[in-house]
Amino acid sequence: MRIRSNLKKYLLIGTVVLPLFSCATKSTNKGAYLFAYFTGNEQSEEAVRFAVSMDGFKYWALNENEPVLDSKEISSTGGVRDPHILRGADDNSFYMVLTDMTSNKGWDSNRAMVLLKSNDLVNWTSSVINIQEKYEGQEDLKRVWAPQTIYDPVVGKYMVYWSMQHGTGPDIIYYAYANDDFTDLEGEPEVLFRPRSGISTIDGDIIFKNGIFHLFYKTEGHGNGICEALTDSLGSGRWIEQPGYKQQTSEAVEGSSIFKLIESDTYIMMYDVYMKGSYEFCESVDLDQFKVVDHAVDMNFHPRHGSVIQITQEELQRVMDKWGAPNDLR
Repeated sequence: MRIRSNLKKYLLIGTVVLPLFSCATKSTNKGAYLFAYFTGNEQSEEAVRFAVSMDGFKYWALNENEPVLDSKEISSTGGVRDPHILRGADDNSFYMVLTDMTSNKGWDSNRAMVLLKSNDLVNWTSSVINIQEKYEGQEDLKRVWAPQTIYDPVVGKYMVYWSMQHGTGPDIIYYAYANDDFTDLEGEPEVLFRPRSGISTIDGDIIFKNGIFHLFYKTEGHGNGICEALTDSLGSGRWIEQPGYKQQTSEAVEGSSIFKLIESDTYIMMYDVYMKGSYEFCESVDLDQFKVVDHAVDMNFHPRHGSVIQITQEELQRVMDKWGAPNDLR
């Protein structure tokens, strides 16, 4: 914890310490959870599915574990992966970003992501952003993977961040800000994070806690690890890399995602143990030390790389009215 406690010292600009801020949501009546995920590498499995939970540990699939959105209608490839869902800073809007990809065309086949927005979790507008077509100088782009979104309160915009590989170079996490309608990206993609070692990094996941942004990411092709880096200013490039790996297994993992339990100081990190076809849940109060809590987890489906948000009872009822209430919640 010495590195954590000395973070301010390392994040000085000259002699000025950047101000800390809070981007906590306004509402306090959250009482359930929504899990967005996909299920596998067949094209029929590369689609957004939803599940719900009352406690963050036991989940039931909605719509009998069938897609809640048609991949062919929202993507350019006919498939989507790695859904990341975010509650907006206004507490009433929702943002989801997806990898526009079907794996049967190859792991280096995709050039696009999908941006979606909703005001009710049921009706979504969508836009495809093809990085290679939108920006110049992307001729050697090989892949666009696992986009996510976070609100940047300093800029007042939603930052979309994702990993890209060009040519034979490493995967690097880039970012760009979304426009006000969340239908397009503004400006050129910029490097968000590149570790000092220069190794490939994918599956970035950022969570804000006590004035610090915690970036969890996977090292790709150079070990099987979920690592962590810290900053107090998104887009600044000033990241403090933390030692060691955060996953609690020796198996290969990917797609880590962290969410906070309702009315609790506990955070849950979940990740895809993809070679075993399983998912692991770990808990932490400091986002540094984690312990496995799989004994408390129960799901009536087998997810791949996904994400969880807190929802209200009204929002829970709305998604169940649309896609059917699980038998245990009827």
